[in-house]
Amino acid sequence: MSQSITITAEDILKQVKLSLTTAELIEAIITHKMIANTAEELGIKLEVEELQEMADKYRKMYKLFSQEDTWAWMKKNHLSLDDFEEFVYYKGLSTKLAIHLFADKIEPYFYEHKLDYTGVVMYEVVLDDEDLAMELFYSIQEGEMSFYDVAHKYIEDKELRRKGGYRGVLSRKDLKPEISAAVFAVTPPEILKPIVTSKGVHLILVEDIIERKLDNWLRNKLAADLFDDWLSKSLIAFKANTNIDICN
Repeated sequence: MSQSITITAEDILKQVKLSLTTAELIEAIITHKMIANTAEELGIKLEVEELQEMADKYRKMYKLFSQEDTWAWMKKNHLSLDDFEEFVYYKGLSTKLAIHLFADKIEPYFYEHKLDYTGVVMYEVVLDDEDLAMELFYSIQEGEMSFYDVAHKYIEDKELRRKGGYRGVLSRKDLKPEISAAVFAVTPPEILKPIVTSKGVHLILVEDIIERKLDNWLRNKLAADLFDDWLSKSLIAFKANTNIDICN
């Protein structure tokens, strides 16, 4: 026998409070209002073509390839068509505002922080024994064994062992400071003398250093990062100087 349950707006608000997420929800509401107000002050709005472009982007993002998919997704998220259009408009407005505020700051920021976006292609084996790490380091240098041999023998993680210790393309922020300093100071390909950190003794092969170019993807990322930083600082300032009343 099927049963029905009624959930009211009051029930949802109470659950938000009991879930201790009220503060996060309030910050999200304030952020939404700050974006809308700033865009209005600057005369920024989305044209019909831009709104359609954003709608297509989010349909693709959420894999809404048909009208049925879209309606099912909106039902699952308890959204009306007006809600979906408002969601898309707000996302598009945020993007357009970010570009307006920071388009001329992206290039200077990139060149000022260019080293932060340089990547390294590296392989790594982390050992517990420093003496063993030194022994393996000299064995590789003298050609007695390869880095792959060491990785295959001493890495416990099955997938990482299969890849010969390959860590992928990493940036400075992905690495411990002591490792980052050593890695980005070499001329690849080069194996580094073992480095001791709190995680163990790192035996690292630097295959390549990749200089990042300011392409469209990175421009959009930097605009989003600068915008998020602006929002965070604006939110702190707003909360410090504003009395927030919550109407029950």
